[in-house]
This record gives sequence, C-alpha cells and structure tokens, in this order.
Amino acid sequence: MTEKEPSPSAKKPTNDQPDTSSGQHPTKGSKHFSKVNALRRFFSLRYWNERRQKVSWIERCQNRLVYVGMGFLVIYGAVTLKALMATVLAPMAPLPGQITSTLPEIPKPDPQALMSGGFELPNIRRATITDRNGQALAISLPVVQVYANPMEIISPEEAVAKLHHVLPGIDQEDLIKRLKKKKQFVYLAHNLSPTQELAINNLGIPGIYFETGERRHYPLGRIAAQIMGGVDLDNHGIAGVERYFDKRLSSDRTPLRLSIDARVQAAMRDELDEAKRKFQAIGACAILMDIHSGEVIAMVSLPDFDANDFGHAPSDARFNRAVTGMYEPGSTFKLQTAAMALQLGVAHPWDRFSTTPIHVGRFKISDLKSDHFAPWLPLTSVMAFSSNPASAHIALDVGATRQQEWLKNMGFFDRVPIELPEAGRPIIPSRKNWGLTTIMTVGFGHGIAESPLAIVRGTAATGNGGYLVTPTLVAHNHDNDDVVMSDTQVPHLLSEKTSDTLRRILRLVVTKGIGKRAESPGYFVGGKTGTAEKISDRGTYLKHVNITAFTGMFPMNAPRYALYVMLDAPHPTAETHGWTTAGWIAAPLFSNIVTRTAPMLGLFPPDPSRNAQVEASLEIPLIPPIPPGVRPLGPGNDPGAPPPSLLRTHHAVRSSHGH
Repeated sequence: MTEKEPSPSAKKPTNDQPDTSSGQHPTKGSKHFSKVNALRRFFSLRYWNERRQKVSWIERCQNRLVYVGMGFLVIYGAVTLKALMATVLAPMAPLPGQITSTLPEIPKPDPQALMSGGFELPNIRRATITDRNGQALAISLPVVQVYANPMEIISPEEAVAKLHHVLPGIDQEDLIKRLKKKKQFVYLAHNLSPTQELAINNLGIPGIYFETGERRHYPLGRIAAQIMGGVDLDNHGIAGVERYFDKRLSSDRTPLRLSIDARVQAAMRDELDEAKRKFQAIGACAILMDIHSGEVIAMVSLPDFDANDFGHAPSDARFNRAVTGMYEPGSTFKLQTAAMALQLGVAHPWDRFSTTPIHVGRFKISDLKSDHFAPWLPLTSVMAFSSNPASAHIALDVGATRQQEWLKNMGFFDRVPIELPEAGRPIIPSRKNWGLTTIMTVGFGHGIAESPLAIVRGTAATGNGGYLVTPTLVAHNHDNDDVVMSDTQVPHLLSEKTSDTLRRILRLVVTKGIGKRAESPGYFVGGKTGTAEKISDRGTYLKHVNITAFTGMFPMNAPRYALYVMLDAPHPTAETHGWTTAGWIAAPLFSNIVTRTAPMLGLFPPDPSRNAQVEASLEIPLIPPIPPGVRPLGPGNDPGAPPPSLLRTHHAVRSSHGH
C-alpha cells in the first residue's frame, strides 16, 4: 500500500503554532521556547521603539554633562587667568586711598597738648610718660610694619632685590636666608614711612603684608635717658622706668607722671656736662631730691645717650652712675659719723679730737694739710676742715656695734629702693671682721662703697628732722593721703635738735670751711666735700685719680632740697692750681647747679636786708664754748684713742687726704 498524501486539513505549523509533528510538545520553560520568544521580540516594532527611546535618553544626559563640564572649565580658567594677571603678570598698583584708609587717623591736637601728653592716639596700647609738670618724656606713635610669608614668596632673591630699592638698609644675604626657611612669618622692616609703604605696595611682590603697630618716641632725646630706659621691638620695657613699670604702662593708658622736672633735668645736665669737659672727667653724675617727700627732681649720669637710639648706645653710656655705680664716699661720709656721734650722745660740738696722724704698721691715716690744723679740733672744726684722723677718733668713740647699727638703719647696707631695675647693692666690709681698722676707715668714708643715691638719701635725713625718706621717681599726689608718706611711715633716726645742729655745721663748712666754693648767694647752701682715690683693677689705690663729690642741701634755714654732684677722675687745671680735690672741683659745680635751678623750683633769694638775720639763725662757732661744769673730750680725756697694739701690728690702712 502506497503512502497517502496529506489531507488538505493538515496545515504547516506557523510562527504562532509550534510544530508537533515530531511527537514532542514544547513547554514555556524550555530553551527552545526562550530563543523563539527572543527572536520574535527582536523582529517586533515595539522592541525597536523602546530601544530607540532608551538610547535617546542616555545620549541626552551625556551631552548635558559635557556642556556643564565645559562651563565649569571656562569659569575656572577665567578666574585663574585673572588671578595670575593681578598678582604676577601685570599687577595693578592700589589707589592711595586704599592704603591710607587702613592706617589709624592721627589727631591734630594743639602743640601744648602734644607736648604734655594730654591726648590719645587710636590703637596705641602703651601709656605716655610725663614729667611732674606734664611734659611728655615718652610717647607711642602709630607706625606701619612690613612682614613676609616665606611660603608664598616665589623667588626670595628677586623679592629681596626689589625690596632693597625701597629699603636700602636691609641685609640682603641675611634676608634671603630667612625667606628660604619654612616659616610663615618674617619681619622685613619696622616703622615704615607712608612713602615706603606705598613704594613696597607698588612692587607687587606676593607674600608681602603690612600691619599697624606703635613706636616708642622720646621727645627730649638725651634728657633723662637712663631714667627712661627703653623698649624692645615688641614694645616691652627692657631698662629704666620702661622696664620697672612695663605691666602698668601696657595695661593702663593713663599717663604715668614722674617726679622729674624736665627743666631742672636739662639745666643740671648742661652744668654737669660743662664741668665734665672742663676737667676732662671720664664720667659724672648729679641727683636733686626733695628731702621731705623723697621725690627725685633730677638725676643725671654722664656720658649718656639718645633715648631714641637705645639699641646702639654703648654700655658706658647706659650705665647709670647715680644708682648702679658704687664709689667710696670719701669725706661726704663724715656727715654720718658726726650724725651718729651727736645722736648717740658720745660727742658734742665742743668736744675735741686729735688730728695727729695715726700710724698703723707701715701705713698712716693723715690729712692732706695736717700742718694747717691744730693738734686738737672741736667736732665743728673737724667737719669744717675735714680731718681724717679726728673723724677716725670720733668713729672709735661710737664703736663697731653702734656704727654698724647706725649705717644699717640709714639704709647703707642695702640696695636703695627706687623704681629703677638697675639700682645696685653697696659693697660693705664683712660684719664679722669689723675691727678697729674698719671702724676708723669707714669713719672717714673709705673701705665701703655706696651709690650716690644712698649718699643723697642720708644727707636728706640729716636736714629734714631725721626722717629717712624713700627715694621715688613717681610724682606724689599731695592731695592723696595714701600716696604722701606720713611721719609714722618713715623711720625717724635723728632728733630735731641733732638735725638742727647738723644743718648749722653743714652751713659752717661752706661759710668758713673747705666748701666755700659751693656758696650760692641768697640760697644759704650747706654741705660736705668728699674726695676718694679710685681703686684699680688690682685692688690698689690710684694716686691722684680721684672721685670728687659734694653733698649738701639748700636753703639751710628751711631745707627743701638735697643735691649731690660727683666727677669721676677729673684732671687739674690752672684754675684749680693743680688740685683735683672736691673743694676745687665739685664745690663750684654744686654752686652753679643751685644758682641755675633754684628759681625753676620756685626759690628766690630773700631781701638782702634779711641775709644777716638768716645767717645768725644758722650760726655755730668753729670753736664752740664749753658749757659750765662739762668736761669735754680732748687731751687727757680721749676714750677713742686707738690702742698701741693696733698701731704696732695692723697693716690694712692707707694714707688718705679725704678732702
């Protein structure tokens, strides 16, 4: 039987009908079914529409991102180019107004207010210092300072070369080294002028900046330079009252009023400088002090310096001889010997003391002109003619214990309190070895070294009724009871009677003794000369190389001021007949200063018709009469005579003139 043809009803499978002729029926999970569906979807119109929409969205997003990125790139490039143009390629100089507007405006007060410090500058932190009358001694001025950030300097060599044209004083090599260090702050210059600031700005150097600051200025220059001291670059005090009051000046802008009178200070400096040049001295100093308040009215030390150039001042000029220098006081110390003897009652004006030279081993204590003296002199004449052996006898009468106690109570064993950090300590003998030789030498001002301020303080105590005032450089507010020292706050060491006797004796030194050249007509000065040979570096005395001094007060009828003057190693002149002692050198200087400064202090000579009356109130005889029934010290009654054993064995005393 032949094979039959398929019937018409049997149709070929289509895409929509699976082929079952093989006897297998496909299922949805089969691999063949998945391929079929994938092919069917690939050739469908819906598939291609969906694909076209998806590709179009991605392309649009990509295009937008490209546009945004290009925009950011253009903006960043423009900013970068502008920055390069402004700082490196073509910097534009700022307008003057853009610079000056950053500086503090300086007010324009009247000249009187400017000099007195009675005005305030903006952004100034350090207070003004004035004298007692309001004269400005130290002020702070606004300034501009330039600094660099080395991390921002492109070429240190090029930057320094440009800066050198504006600041020719800079050390180029040093500055280049500093700019190459990995720091962020280096000062280039201080105290720029407005012209310099503008010129540096116009250089357009990256990393260069300005800041406002202040500069200390001393309007009077050399006047009171050692008192003022100075400040460092950060405006901190490093010497003088600037250092002592540094915290006060930095925290309180109220002017600091000193006791100094600038007029008196200048006049005293002129007189001292003239004497220093005239006698070719290596140094000099003078102190004027109110004996009742302790206020220092003037204090001069030469050589000195311009206070505006403290950093370049030599050490000898910065050395304040008035408070730092320690000198043997010489015969000025005999005032203390007389004061302790009178106050303790061991001696009286009429008691007599031997002027015969005291031999100690191969040395002797003698007078310069002992042949002019009587063998025995009363205490008044001992002071008037400045006898060394007689002063030694007076000191022996006082004794070691009481002599030490007196000097300690008078402040001679300690640093004198004063608002100057430079104030030094005295050089005193060992108290354990304070023997007879020390008693005698200290009695006429040798073997001990004191500051001039200590001497003038002790002088004031003998003339103000016996009160040991504390020296000060700050002006007292006499309306404030907390500032003015009362009698109960000040050590009272001498009675009024002893003080009165000492005033008369000091006046006698000037009227009839070796201090005649200190006289200032109408001012009734009194005082004591003092000459001491200088000590060499080897500890030996230098012959004819002297410290000559005079300490005194005026007017003696109503003492108000104590004055001390000193010349270091003066040379003789024809006028001094070859002498370099205090009577020839220091006494005339004392007179000149009193005559010139007293009117500035409000003191004027009285009517000449009253001179005799004033002199009578100060009179004390060279040889006072002995009260009835009193056995005075003298020949046959001299408890202060040195024992023979001392004269035979001791070798510590030198010959001295001490006038």
